[in-house]
Amino acid sequence: MSTWDLSRTRHHLLVCNGGSCKKMGGEELTLALRDEIKRRGLNNQIHTTRTRCNGRCQDACVVTVYPEGTWYKNLTSYDAKPFIQSLKNNQRYSNKTSLVYEKDGFHRVNDSVEVGYQKP
Repeated sequence: MSTWDLSRTRHHLLVCNGGSCKKMGGEELTLALRDEIKRRGLNNQIHTTRTRCNGRCQDACVVTVYPEGTWYKNLTSYDAKPFIQSLKNNQRYSNKTSLVYEKDGFHRVNDSVEVGYQKP
């Protein structure tokens, strides 16, 4: 097992490879993101980790970016280039943003659905 030097890492991508995301191309997305990171020479700045289910199956494929705590939905391998470019520019990939972290917790954006949530 490798031990990564994360001292220069600015973004950590948690790429869901649970059942629903796998069916929607999670593995292809993971490989496309890693290829784009490598192609741009950003291996020291952007680190990826495959995860099991992130619990947002309705948003498949899901990627969570830390430390900012932004969740993205419906990503495909075609999103890899513009998504990595947005990270490089320290911007959100706004058309696929699902949840953003603010001081009081995560907040839904872009018509993100909260399972079991009913408006009061």
